[in-house]
Amino acid sequence: MTTVLVVDGANVVGARPDGWWKDRAGAARRLHEQLVTADLDPDIAEIVLVLEGEAKGGVRAGRDGDVTVVHAPQDGDAEIVRQAHKAADAGKQVTVVTADRLLAARVAKAGPTVGPTWLLDRLG
Repeated sequence: MTTVLVVDGANVVGARPDGWWKDRAGAARRLHEQLVTADLDPDIAEIVLVLEGEAKGGVRAGRDGDVTVVHAPQDGDAEIVRQAHKAADAGKQVTVVTADRLLAARVAKAGPTVGPTWLLDRLG
């Protein structure tokens, strides 16, 4: 079964106190680059990185290898929910990366959630 990792970009970037708030677009670009070059679990066939606000300026929307960048038209949470349910409805196994408990509850029917540390540890 194809596994799709839906990444809450704002939540993952915000998990590191590295000054990301000074350059949200740059922080999104760095996360994207890490995801594109990452050697994650071979069961993860697709990564959907959802960006919102100023972070959208760092990475163009579209597919780059196994990573698809989606620019949230409004709030990121609604787009993450949409992407998770879209993948689940297509018969794919979904895991959402976020520490947001309310968001986790909204995507629970699509699949489990893991915290940003889970992903950041794998990215190095």
